[in-house]
Amino acid sequence: MTDHLSELEQRRAQARLGGGQARIDTQHDKGKLTARERIDLFLDKGSFVEMDMFVQHQVTEFGLAEKKFLGDGVVTGYGTVNGRRVFIFSQDFTVFGGALGKSHAEKICKIMDHAGKVGAPVIGLNDSGGARIQEGVVSLGAYADIFLRNTLYSGVVPQISVILGPCAGGAVYSPAITDFTIMTQGTSHMFVTGPNVVKTVTHEEVTFEELGGAMTHAAKSGVAHFAGENEVDSLEITKKLLSYFPANNQEDPPFVEPTDPIDRESPELDSIIPASPNKAYDMHAVIKAVVDEGEFLEVHEHYARNIVVGFARIGGYSAGIVANHPANLAGALDNDSSMKAARFVRFCDAFNIPIITFEDVPGFLPGTDQEWGGIIKNGAKLLYAYCEATVPKITIITRKAYGGAYDVMSSKHIRGDVSLAWPSAEIAVMGSKGAVEIIYRKEIAAAEDKAAEERKLVEEYRNKFANPYVAAEWGYVDDIIEPRLTRQKIIQSLRMLENKVDHNPRKKHGNIPL
Repeated sequence: MTDHLSELEQRRAQARLGGGQARIDTQHDKGKLTARERIDLFLDKGSFVEMDMFVQHQVTEFGLAEKKFLGDGVVTGYGTVNGRRVFIFSQDFTVFGGALGKSHAEKICKIMDHAGKVGAPVIGLNDSGGARIQEGVVSLGAYADIFLRNTLYSGVVPQISVILGPCAGGAVYSPAITDFTIMTQGTSHMFVTGPNVVKTVTHEEVTFEELGGAMTHAAKSGVAHFAGENEVDSLEITKKLLSYFPANNQEDPPFVEPTDPIDRESPELDSIIPASPNKAYDMHAVIKAVVDEGEFLEVHEHYARNIVVGFARIGGYSAGIVANHPANLAGALDNDSSMKAARFVRFCDAFNIPIITFEDVPGFLPGTDQEWGGIIKNGAKLLYAYCEATVPKITIITRKAYGGAYDVMSSKHIRGDVSLAWPSAEIAVMGSKGAVEIIYRKEIAAAEDKAAEERKLVEEYRNKFANPYVAAEWGYVDDIIEPRLTRQKIIQSLRMLENKVDHNPRKKHGNIPL
């Protein structure tokens, strides 16, 4: 038995070395951690249980029969993060550059299937050169096996992709299907076709960073939800994200007993809305004044900044926050912001996370770029997402709620549960000036002092309609509240809605306007 145990330990030591010490040193020289170091950093100490340590590829062509490594370029298993179970895979760039083959993919699929059965999140630490060319179509089929599971378990268990190196070609579609993608500045890259192919086909000169770096995808494409400063930061962001999620779609998000008083007032909110309706203010300040300890994890911080989305706790309840941001494009909805918010709303709904909406929206952004870019269908995505959502939905109208955008932003008419308005709320078909120019066009044209007449009519219209009281008379807002009491009112609503049950008509699935 001693000999057997000695052999076992030798094989384990060999597996832990991956592609060997020289390649590990190269990985470190690039400022990157190894697959196992990443797992050790991410999981609770001593909690990792590895699976399939001794798996090897079975390919004999192209000299691969003599190039076998225990684990086949990916470390898989399960462990805990802050005491909560997760399944994890970590690609090992020291083995075949992390390239994916059949055995490599089977290991990933196995832990994904376990996660689906037991109801636990899947975390993918991606660092791979792509498909293992020597395995040909088999490696392509192996990718598809992963894509299928990403899709089947979407909305069943949370899935997070952390990009810690290259992720190119077909490999990018797994992160694209998962719920959140976190990239690392300087060392991670994502693209379907690399700079060399781009140059050959389109004659464009572009660097790896410009084409598919973390900030490119965080700010321009929206592919990356977060851009970590380094690997440690990326892993910490992932841990923080998980803290707001339930383990699966059958559970509620974890409740954390609040240390921030639930009856705390925010007097600064009483004066945050500018006197001029055209002047901006910082919606982040509103959010942070309301949530527990002012802690807000913003998602897609650098992308479509006219809308803000992210996670926070309010009275200990995990909540998804959606807020128009008047400091960017006046908070108007456009193509990118509509899609950004729609996907966020659908994630929250899939995992039983209440949605808090702070509304200050002048409408949809006009212009040929928006119309030709599909604002009709893209705006409909956000409308569809809110309509479909059955989780608790609480809306606070801080200022403007104009036109169709009023309907879209979780109004009572699309099953918003609680709608609250500040006294500064303006709920109307359009802004006062635009309305007057249409309604009183003839009167203004006939007036001796057209400008004075328009100003008078605008003031009259604003006093009559640009306030929340008409909507309150119809029951379209449940209450008009002092801004400083917003936190208290939201917590009251969350408690009231804690056992909410709502259902959609039975169907295979709807047809979201993709």
